[in-house]
Amino acid sequence: MAEYQNIFTRVQVVAPSYAGVALERGNKEREGPPWHSHLLGRLGDAQIGPIYLGWFGLASLICGFIALEIVGLNMLASVNWDPVQFVRQLPWLALEPPSPAMGLKLFPALNEGGWWLMAGFFMTASVLLWWVRMYRRARALRMGTHVAWAFASAIWLMLVLGFIRPILMGSWGEAVPFGIFPHLDWTAAFSIRYGNLFYNPFHMLSIAFLYGSTLLFAMHGATILAVSRFGGEREIEQIVDRGTASERAALFWRWCMGFNATMESIHRWAWWFAVLTPLVGGIGILLTGTVVDNWYLWAVKHHVAPIYPAVFPPVADPSTLPGLSGVRP
Repeated sequence: MAEYQNIFTRVQVVAPSYAGVALERGNKEREGPPWHSHLLGRLGDAQIGPIYLGWFGLASLICGFIALEIVGLNMLASVNWDPVQFVRQLPWLALEPPSPAMGLKLFPALNEGGWWLMAGFFMTASVLLWWVRMYRRARALRMGTHVAWAFASAIWLMLVLGFIRPILMGSWGEAVPFGIFPHLDWTAAFSIRYGNLFYNPFHMLSIAFLYGSTLLFAMHGATILAVSRFGGEREIEQIVDRGTASERAALFWRWCMGFNATMESIHRWAWWFAVLTPLVGGIGILLTGTVVDNWYLWAVKHHVAPIYPAVFPPVADPSTLPGLSGVRP
């Protein structure tokens, strides 16, 4: 018997374009004629547009473009304006922050960290303006502002890494460079410098929430797909009027693990797990170097980690032995 495999099959509904719900007075109308894309319809809704950009959205895009241009042109200049080398070395190229000797100087020379400060300013402005746009659009549609506050959690981590912690440490040199591999190298060096970030309890929580988020989203997505033949994808209906889809899903998880979330609470769980990932991660980064200098020693002191055993006997420095002063190898 043929069976509908909804893991990889997507049914697209062809219908006239929908402009969206009516907005209250004072809101500018959305712009652009809507159109449909079959390929995008395989991933989500096939309709593209109309879109509302607004002044905050326009300012955000301009600031983001300026930041991208500053970073990109500096990387291109670092390979002597050679486009071939730019493409070949792009993962290794970087725009570095000012050196530690600069401290918190606001206007260093452009080639000594000034470009990094400018790029950081415009990138931060772009992200914050986009957050304002998201918040205002949610309010205009009379929605909750859950998405905006989830985005704010990610912004918190970005600000801790590039703005708040460097100020507390007294140097822009503590911030993360722009670049693919360079920022990964910074992360590895940061962990080694402060005694292994894995012993940071807030880092532990962040990883737990990260893995928990993936698990919750996978469980929820798989469950809804599994009961879509019973109308499970119509989650709003299932929340307010529980039907056979939600009953079967709940029974399945009670059978499997003795407990089940509701059609509403699973979204609250997923939202909190996702939001707490960068939120507690930012707290852990903020405490590193400002409050705790070595997370391994902190973990040993608080009985989180054992002391490394003394495997080898202590070795004396030959230069400190009596009768060997002045002897050169």
